[in-house]
Amino acid sequence: MSVVTKAMRAKATGWSGVSKAALAVLVPAVCLPVSGAEVASPIGVSLPAPGGPYPVGTAAMRLVDRSRPDPLVAAKPYRELMISLWYPAAGGGPVAPHMAPLAAADWDRHSAPPLGIAKGAVAWAATRTHARVGAPVERRAGRLPVVLFSSGDGGPRTLGTALVEDLASRGYLVVTVDHTYEADQVEFPGRRLVRALPLPAKLTPKVIAKLLAGHARARLADLRYVLDQVTALAHGRPIGGELPEGMLGAPDASRVGALGQSLGGSVAAQLTRDDARVDAAVNLDGSYVGPVARRGVTRPFLQLAAETHTRDGEPSWKSFWRASTGWKRELRFKGAAHGSFTDLQALLPQIAARLPKVPLADYVGTIDPGRSVAAQRAYVGAFFDLHLRGRPNRLFEGPDPRFPEVSRIP
Repeated sequence: MSVVTKAMRAKATGWSGVSKAALAVLVPAVCLPVSGAEVASPIGVSLPAPGGPYPVGTAAMRLVDRSRPDPLVAAKPYRELMISLWYPAAGGGPVAPHMAPLAAADWDRHSAPPLGIAKGAVAWAATRTHARVGAPVERRAGRLPVVLFSSGDGGPRTLGTALVEDLASRGYLVVTVDHTYEADQVEFPGRRLVRALPLPAKLTPKVIAKLLAGHARARLADLRYVLDQVTALAHGRPIGGELPEGMLGAPDASRVGALGQSLGGSVAAQLTRDDARVDAAVNLDGSYVGPVARRGVTRPFLQLAAETHTRDGEPSWKSFWRASTGWKRELRFKGAAHGSFTDLQALLPQIAARLPKVPLADYVGTIDPGRSVAAQRAYVGAFFDLHLRGRPNRLFEGPDPRFPEVSRIP
């Protein structure tokens, strides 16, 4: 079941433990009919091109952690993950799809309809990234600072592609992670699709809190394991499947950041608190789950917020902020909604132009889509440049006329 449906069902219980911003965005689709009959052929959508100086390469691979049983399926004696590497590239190769074929088909059947988009209305499988599959690593970029990316609860790793590609084009190695049995759909090699586990029939506040806590713990262990693998790559040891030329030794494991949206942002914070290898982190509009909500972090932290998501309205934000003692900034995006910090910001407006019944503002707010994506890329890129590369900038010192929608919250 998708993050959309989870939030809608959570709202029906009257529980506020799910991100209030997420609930405000996702609930309206419950009462709206899906759109699709208005178009004669599937709608084509595209992602914005990255803005950095380097072309982008990508490689997907399967990882198996045999040191622990699967935390979500007790009968499985190991944890199996899919990740993608995104990096500055040299040379060509086929352009990577936004979603793998089976994952795109499953998204079309199960994840798009709760957004108000009928099955077959959008050509999800035809959507392309700007990255070349398996392209060699660009050696002129030098050793690559590492950023781990985790999406919102139930979301596949592909939903952060617009931001991830831009970081890679700036000279970062970004590793996106699918959290198996929680993500709506994960496609493994050999045309094998694994769907999310079904939710309990009765979602009481206690059940939902336990579910989110379990997902957060599983994700934390997943990310620490993935960071182990990246560290191995940094030391010249191969992992998973076939690696792009030049990847061995390319990561700089002494400069690591974490980035996440919604629940992924909470886990990024917890990882930064718990793992000394992580130097800085960004939370894209996520409420906090687990100990980090009370204890905060001591390392640099950036929090991006939708317009209505505030510390006064979200207890976990207030306690986290008070407890955090390192460099920290919170930025509010006027007109943005919870889904603005995903690829839906770029994709849904294109769909709504053909399917006007899609509740666009409920998912991605009223902020201009291009300006929203540009601002997110600028601030996230500047944050990691500052704290992973030591490159000073003035973007966090005060308002920037290029981004009037963005304001700093004291």
